[in-house]
Amino acid sequence: MGHVSHSQFVSYNECNLKWKLRYIDKLGTFTGNIHTLFGTAMHTTIQTYLTEMYDKSIGAAESLDLNGMLKTEMTKEFTKIRENQETLPCSQDEMVEFYQDGLAILEHFRKHRGKYFMKKNYELVGIELPITMKLQKNVQLMSYLDVVIRNKISGRITIIDLKTSTRSWTDFHKKNFYKKAQLLLYKQFYSEKFNVPLDKITVEFLILKRKIAKKSDFPISRLQRFEPSNGKPSINKTMKAFTEFREAIYDEEGNHKTNREYNASPGKACTFCEFYNTEHCKWGKKL
Repeated sequence: MGHVSHSQFVSYNECNLKWKLRYIDKLGTFTGNIHTLFGTAMHTTIQTYLTEMYDKSIGAAESLDLNGMLKTEMTKEFTKIRENQETLPCSQDEMVEFYQDGLAILEHFRKHRGKYFMKKNYELVGIELPITMKLQKNVQLMSYLDVVIRNKISGRITIIDLKTSTRSWTDFHKKNFYKKAQLLLYKQFYSEKFNVPLDKITVEFLILKRKIAKKSDFPISRLQRFEPSNGKPSINKTMKAFTEFREAIYDEEGNHKTNREYNASPGKACTFCEFYNTEHCKWGKKL
Protein backbone atom coordinates (compact mmCIF):
# COMPACT_ATOMS: atom_id res chain seq x y z
CA MET A 1 0.00 0.00 0.00
CA GLY A 2 1.48 3.33 -1.06
CA HIS A 3 0.97 6.43 1.03
CA VAL A 4 1.15 10.20 0.78
CA SER A 5 1.52 12.85 3.45
CA HIS A 6 1.95 16.58 3.82
CA SER A 7 5.70 16.18 4.34
CA GLN A 8 5.95 14.29 1.04
CA PHE A 9 3.88 16.99 -0.64
CA VAL A 10 6.33 19.64 0.57
CA SER A 11 9.39 17.59 -0.35
CA TYR A 12 8.13 16.96 -3.88
CA ASN A 13 7.41 20.62 -4.52
CA GLU A 14 10.77 21.69 -3.12
CA CYS A 15 12.56 19.31 -5.49
CA ASN A 16 11.12 16.42 -7.52
CA LEU A 17 14.48 14.65 -7.54
CA LYS A 18 14.90 14.87 -3.78
CA TRP A 19 11.46 13.32 -3.34
CA LYS A 20 12.32 10.48 -5.75
CA LEU A 21 15.64 9.72 -4.04
CA ARG A 22 13.91 9.59 -0.67
CA TYR A 23 10.67 7.79 -1.42
CA ILE A 24 11.26 5.70 -4.53
CA ASP A 25 14.98 4.95 -4.37
CA LYS A 26 14.94 4.85 -0.53
CA LEU A 27 18.33 6.58 -0.36
CA GLY A 28 17.55 9.02 2.43
CA THR A 29 20.10 9.05 5.26
CA PHE A 30 18.98 12.04 7.31
CA THR A 31 17.46 11.04 10.64
CA GLY A 32 17.70 14.25 12.64
CA ASN A 33 19.57 17.27 13.97
CA ILE A 34 19.28 19.63 16.93
CA HIS A 35 16.19 21.28 15.46
CA THR A 36 14.24 18.04 14.90
CA LEU A 37 15.50 16.65 18.21
CA PHE A 38 14.32 19.71 20.11
CA GLY A 39 11.03 19.88 18.23
CA THR A 40 10.15 16.28 19.05
CA ALA A 41 11.08 16.71 22.72
CA MET A 42 9.03 19.91 23.07
CA HIS A 43 6.05 18.27 21.37
CA THR A 44 6.14 15.32 23.75
CA THR A 45 6.52 17.52 26.84
CA ILE A 46 3.65 19.88 26.03
CA GLN A 47 1.43 17.06 24.77
CA THR A 48 1.98 15.18 28.04
CA TYR A 49 0.94 18.28 29.99
CA LEU A 50 -2.21 18.69 27.89
CA THR A 51 -3.15 15.03 28.25
CA GLU A 52 -2.83 15.28 32.01
CA MET A 53 -4.81 18.53 32.11
CA TYR A 54 -7.74 17.40 29.98
CA ASP A 55 -7.90 13.79 31.21
CA LYS A 56 -7.38 14.66 34.89
CA SER A 57 -7.02 18.22 36.11
CA ILE A 58 -5.03 21.42 35.83
CA GLY A 59 -3.49 20.60 39.21
CA ALA A 60 -2.31 17.21 37.96
CA ALA A 61 -0.74 18.84 34.91
CA GLU A 62 0.94 21.53 37.00
CA SER A 63 2.50 18.90 39.24
CA LEU A 64 4.45 17.43 36.32
CA ASP A 65 8.19 18.06 36.20
CA LEU A 66 8.19 19.52 32.68
CA ASN A 67 11.79 20.70 32.90
CA GLY A 68 13.00 17.23 33.78
CA MET A 69 10.75 15.73 31.14
CA LEU A 70 12.20 17.99 28.43
CA LYS A 71 15.75 17.02 29.42
CA THR A 72 14.87 13.33 29.35
CA GLU A 73 13.15 13.60 25.97
CA MET A 74 16.03 15.56 24.42
CA THR A 75 18.51 12.97 25.64
CA LYS A 76 16.31 10.17 24.36
CA GLU A 77 16.03 11.78 20.91
CA PHE A 78 19.79 12.41 20.79
CA THR A 79 20.45 8.73 21.47
CA LYS A 80 17.89 7.59 18.91
CA ILE A 81 19.36 9.78 16.15
CA ARG A 82 22.93 8.79 17.05
CA GLU A 83 22.06 5.12 16.67
CA ASN A 84 20.82 5.70 13.12
CA GLN A 85 23.44 7.99 11.62
CA GLU A 86 27.22 8.22 11.64
CA THR A 87 27.51 11.87 12.67
CA LEU A 88 26.41 13.46 15.92
CA PRO A 89 23.10 15.34 15.60
CA CYS A 90 24.53 18.33 17.52
CA SER A 91 27.20 19.52 19.92
CA GLN A 92 26.96 19.58 23.70
CA ASP A 93 26.82 23.38 23.59
CA GLU A 94 23.83 23.22 21.25
CA MET A 95 22.07 20.78 23.58
CA VAL A 96 22.57 23.17 26.49
CA GLU A 97 21.46 26.23 24.50
CA PHE A 98 18.32 24.58 23.15
CA TYR A 99 17.45 23.13 26.55
CA GLN A 100 17.67 26.58 28.16
CA ASP A 101 15.47 27.96 25.38
CA GLY A 102 13.01 25.16 26.06
CA LEU A 103 12.86 26.03 29.76
CA ALA A 104 11.94 29.62 28.84
CA ILE A 105 9.18 28.37 26.52
CA LEU A 106 7.79 26.04 29.19
CA GLU A 107 7.81 28.78 31.82
CA HIS A 108 5.83 31.07 29.52
CA PHE A 109 3.50 28.22 28.54
CA ARG A 110 2.63 27.45 32.18
CA LYS A 111 2.00 31.10 33.02
CA HIS A 112 -0.20 31.76 29.99
CA ARG A 113 -1.60 28.30 29.24
CA GLY A 114 -5.20 29.44 29.68
CA LYS A 115 -4.86 31.87 26.78
CA TYR A 116 -4.17 28.99 24.41
CA PHE A 117 -5.76 25.91 26.00
CA MET A 118 -8.90 26.33 28.08
CA LYS A 119 -10.05 23.55 30.35
CA LYS A 120 -13.66 24.55 31.07
CA ASN A 121 -16.14 23.13 28.53
CA TYR A 122 -13.36 21.54 26.46
CA GLU A 123 -12.29 17.95 26.03
CA LEU A 124 -9.28 16.33 24.44
CA VAL A 125 -10.12 14.40 21.28
CA GLY A 126 -6.60 13.21 20.66
CA ILE A 127 -2.85 13.72 20.76
CA GLU A 128 -0.93 12.62 17.64
CA LEU A 129 -4.33 11.59 16.32
CA PRO A 130 -3.80 9.37 13.24
CA ILE A 131 -5.70 10.19 10.06
CA THR A 132 -5.60 7.45 7.44
CA MET A 133 -7.82 7.55 4.37
CA LYS A 134 -7.91 5.66 1.11
CA LEU A 135 -7.39 8.16 -1.70
CA GLN A 136 -7.25 5.78 -4.66
CA LYS A 137 -6.46 2.16 -5.39
CA ASN A 138 -3.55 1.06 -3.18
CA VAL A 139 -2.79 4.61 -1.99
CA GLN A 140 -3.73 6.12 1.35
CA LEU A 141 -3.17 9.31 3.29
CA MET A 142 -1.12 9.06 6.49
CA SER A 143 -1.10 12.02 8.88
CA TYR A 144 -0.89 12.64 12.61
CA LEU A 145 -2.57 15.64 14.23
CA ASP A 146 -0.60 17.13 17.14
CA VAL A 147 -3.54 18.25 19.29
CA VAL A 148 -7.30 18.04 18.70
CA ILE A 149 -9.76 19.49 21.22
CA ARG A 150 -13.54 19.84 21.20
CA ASN A 151 -15.86 22.41 22.74
CA LYS A 152 -18.43 20.30 24.59
CA ILE A 153 -21.15 22.96 24.22
CA SER A 154 -20.80 24.03 20.59
CA GLY A 155 -19.20 20.85 19.28
CA ARG A 156 -16.52 22.91 17.52
CA ILE A 157 -13.30 21.05 16.78
CA THR A 158 -9.94 22.81 17.01
CA ILE A 159 -6.91 21.22 15.34
CA ILE A 160 -3.62 22.65 16.64
CA ASP A 161 -0.22 22.05 15.09
CA LEU A 162 2.76 22.78 17.34
CA LYS A 163 5.79 24.32 15.64
CA THR A 164 9.12 25.02 17.28
CA SER A 165 10.82 27.98 15.64
CA THR A 166 13.92 30.04 16.25
CA ARG A 167 11.86 33.26 16.13
CA SER A 168 8.37 34.53 15.37
CA TRP A 169 6.73 33.63 12.10
CA THR A 170 6.82 36.63 9.78
CA ASP A 171 4.52 37.39 6.85
CA PHE A 172 6.93 35.35 4.73
CA HIS A 173 6.14 32.23 6.76
CA LYS A 174 2.44 33.00 7.04
CA LYS A 175 2.04 33.43 3.28
CA ASN A 176 3.92 30.23 2.43
CA PHE A 177 1.41 28.07 0.54
CA TYR A 178 2.89 24.76 1.66
CA LYS A 179 3.04 25.69 5.34
CA LYS A 180 -0.63 26.69 5.29
CA ALA A 181 -1.52 23.63 3.22
CA GLN A 182 -0.75 21.34 6.15
CA LEU A 183 -3.68 22.55 8.25
CA LEU A 184 -6.02 22.93 5.28
CA LEU A 185 -5.42 19.28 4.37
CA TYR A 186 -5.96 18.27 7.99
CA LYS A 187 -9.24 20.20 8.10
CA GLN A 188 -10.56 18.63 4.90
CA PHE A 189 -9.59 15.07 5.76
CA TYR A 190 -10.76 15.34 9.39
CA SER A 191 -14.12 16.56 8.12
CA GLU A 192 -14.40 13.61 5.73
CA LYS A 193 -13.20 10.95 8.16
CA PHE A 194 -15.27 11.99 11.18
CA ASN A 195 -18.24 13.53 9.35
CA VAL A 196 -17.77 16.98 10.90
CA PRO A 197 -18.90 20.01 8.84
CA LEU A 198 -16.02 22.18 7.69
CA ASP A 199 -17.54 25.24 9.35
CA LYS A 200 -17.34 23.41 12.69
CA ILE A 201 -13.55 22.99 12.47
CA THR A 202 -10.93 25.58 13.44
CA VAL A 203 -7.27 25.10 12.57
CA GLU A 204 -4.28 26.96 13.97
CA PHE A 205 -0.53 26.83 14.38
CA LEU A 206 0.99 27.41 17.80
CA ILE A 207 4.58 28.56 17.30
CA LEU A 208 6.97 27.94 20.20
CA LYS A 209 9.73 30.54 19.90
CA ARG A 210 13.25 29.85 21.12
CA LYS A 211 14.44 33.42 20.75
CA ILE A 212 12.70 36.73 21.39
CA ALA A 213 13.88 40.33 21.14
CA LYS A 214 15.96 41.28 24.17
CA LYS A 215 14.80 44.89 24.07
CA SER A 216 11.19 45.86 23.48
CA ASP A 217 8.72 48.44 24.73
CA PHE A 218 6.12 45.69 25.03
CA PRO A 219 6.10 42.20 26.59
CA ILE A 220 6.97 39.61 23.94
CA SER A 221 5.32 36.21 24.06
CA ARG A 222 7.21 32.95 23.62
CA LEU A 223 4.07 31.60 21.96
CA GLN A 224 2.48 32.80 18.74
CA ARG A 225 -0.91 31.68 17.47
CA PHE A 226 -1.58 31.79 13.74
CA GLU A 227 -4.83 30.77 12.04
CA PRO A 228 -4.37 30.59 8.26
CA SER A 229 -7.19 31.43 5.87
CA ASN A 230 -9.10 28.17 5.76
CA GLY A 231 -12.37 28.86 3.95
CA LYS A 232 -13.63 26.69 1.12
CA PRO A 233 -11.71 28.54 -1.67
CA SER A 234 -8.40 28.06 0.17
CA ILE A 235 -9.17 24.40 0.88
CA ASN A 236 -10.17 23.76 -2.75
CA LYS A 237 -6.92 25.30 -4.00
CA THR A 238 -4.90 23.15 -1.61
CA MET A 239 -6.78 19.95 -2.43
CA LYS A 240 -6.29 20.56 -6.16
CA ALA A 241 -2.52 20.91 -5.69
CA PHE A 242 -2.40 17.85 -3.42
CA THR A 243 -4.35 15.74 -5.94
CA GLU A 244 -2.04 16.85 -8.75
CA PHE A 245 0.92 15.79 -6.61
CA ARG A 246 -0.57 12.35 -5.96
CA GLU A 247 -1.41 11.82 -9.63
CA ALA A 248 2.10 12.86 -10.62
CA ILE A 249 3.75 10.12 -8.54
CA TYR A 250 1.24 7.22 -8.64
CA ASP A 251 -0.39 5.44 -11.57
CA GLU A 252 -3.99 4.20 -11.53
CA GLU A 253 -2.92 0.92 -9.90
CA GLY A 254 -1.21 2.73 -7.04
CA ASN A 255 2.34 2.08 -8.22
CA HIS A 256 5.03 4.73 -8.21
CA LYS A 257 5.67 6.21 -11.63
CA THR A 258 9.27 5.15 -12.16
CA ASN A 259 9.46 5.75 -15.91
CA ARG A 260 9.13 9.55 -15.78
CA GLU A 261 11.68 12.27 -15.16
CA TYR A 262 12.06 13.69 -11.68
CA ASN A 263 13.94 16.93 -12.16
CA ALA A 264 16.07 18.76 -9.62
CA SER A 265 15.27 22.32 -8.55
CA PRO A 266 18.73 23.82 -7.99
CA GLY A 267 18.92 26.79 -5.66
CA LYS A 268 20.18 28.07 -2.32
CA ALA A 269 18.33 25.30 -0.46
CA CYS A 270 20.54 22.66 -2.11
CA THR A 271 23.26 23.16 0.50
CA PHE A 272 20.85 21.89 3.18
CA CYS A 273 19.85 18.78 1.19
CA GLU A 274 21.08 15.37 2.33
CA PHE A 275 21.96 14.57 -1.29
CA TYR A 276 24.15 17.65 -1.73
CA ASN A 277 27.74 16.74 -2.64
CA THR A 278 26.76 13.15 -3.42
CA GLU A 279 26.75 11.09 -6.60
CA HIS A 280 22.94 11.18 -6.64
CA CYS A 281 22.55 14.80 -7.74
CA LYS A 282 24.71 16.50 -10.33
CA TRP A 283 23.81 19.95 -9.00
CA GLY A 284 25.47 19.32 -5.70
CA LYS A 285 28.12 16.83 -6.77
CA LYS A 286 31.73 17.81 -6.23
CA LEU A 287 33.66 17.91 -9.52
